[in-house]
Amino acid sequence: MSKRVAILTSGGDAPGMNACIRAAIIACQRAKHTLIGYRHGYHGLINQEFITLSPDSTHNLIQQGGTVLRSARCEEFKTVEGSQRAADNLRDADIDTLVVIGGDGSFKGACHLSRYWDGQIIGIPGTIDNDVSGTDATIGYYTAIDTAMSSIDKVRDTADAFERIFLVEVMGRHAGFLALNAALTSAANYVIVPEFFKSEEHDIALIIKQINGQRALKGTVSFIIVVAENVWPNGLPGLTEALKKHGIDDVRPVTLGHVQRGGSPVSQDRLLATTLGGFAISLVGTKHTNIMVGEVNQRPVIVPLEQTWQGAKPLTDARVETMETLMNKRYS
Repeated sequence: MSKRVAILTSGGDAPGMNACIRAAIIACQRAKHTLIGYRHGYHGLINQEFITLSPDSTHNLIQQGGTVLRSARCEEFKTVEGSQRAADNLRDADIDTLVVIGGDGSFKGACHLSRYWDGQIIGIPGTIDNDVSGTDATIGYYTAIDTAMSSIDKVRDTADAFERIFLVEVMGRHAGFLALNAALTSAANYVIVPEFFKSEEHDIALIIKQINGQRALKGTVSFIIVVAENVWPNGLPGLTEALKKHGIDDVRPVTLGHVQRGGSPVSQDRLLATTLGGFAISLVGTKHTNIMVGEVNQRPVIVPLEQTWQGAKPLTDARVETMETLMNKRYS
């Protein structure tokens, strides 16, 4: 039976969101569902701002970064009045199923909406932070690693030229997935992530030991430290000052910032987005609601929305052990 489906992208944009929208459009056409897209995330719901999505909308879409539906963070939606208005608009538009592409904040918003609207809600994880539980990876994560790796490679060129120490801050909020994997793929010398940060004194002692050990062995060579955002007190300026207090003066901080959100999605993100977009639409009209579709061991899974943000998603043990081994090689 055909349904009216709505889709939106919320929170921080992530490469692959357009690929997911494309997959949803194609799957809806095949199932004879009508698909509309709300623009500007939950703002679009509140303002009843939507467009019809047809197969014509998919032309050259899979390789585009960002989101054609645009995104936003909406404080008004968190209020009772805002959510009630959004629910009324969904009813007025005769929507049966709402698909939300975003991270844990977007999913919390979807759960909040379910108190005022009894339609079907399906979440698809789209965030470069990869901090959503219940799925091995989130849409945009692989591209963000590639972008960070490429940027760190370029930083290393100038670091080598001047034999300096560079501090490179990457995104991740409260999760170290991006920092850890960017450090591994770029052969960074050290990484600081929230999962294992103990204190300024503890970590600075380890960093100084690694720098001195490497330079005692190789001479004055470059040293790259990857830092997850919001970990070191006072950020990169704080870490720079801490190093200077130990006689390390040749330090240059670099914040990659929003460049990590952009760019054409890599193949892994396109595959993940296409799989999850199609799987989500296959669940339209079923009993499943207030759920996220994810992927574990390359198989689609269904996870209750509330489980996606309960408890911190752990870093991969093998990656952590590999990084620890590399950081401590020859200098322990």
